[in-house]
Amino acid sequence: MELSDVQSVVERLYGEADRDRGIPATVAWLCEELGELAQAVRKGTRDEQLHELGDVLAWLASLANQIDLSLEDAFRRYVEDPPL
Repeated sequence: MELSDVQSVVERLYGEADRDRGIPATVAWLCEELGELAQAVRKGTRDEQLHELGDVLAWLASLANQIDLSLEDAFRRYVEDPPL
């Protein structure tokens, strides 16, 4: 699956509700999910880590959709001119 596919799936499933929730709330949810991922990495099982990683990716895709940016475009610099 490409990153654009991730954004499309999130848009199809949650786009309208996410836009209604708004960008500030989406950022708050993303931060909460990052915290849950950190906890899973420290003390969780591999399945819990995978679950939380998916949640973070979904919320990041939601944010990208709401601000009309492409995750692929955002990541392209790591291919073309990676920060060292």
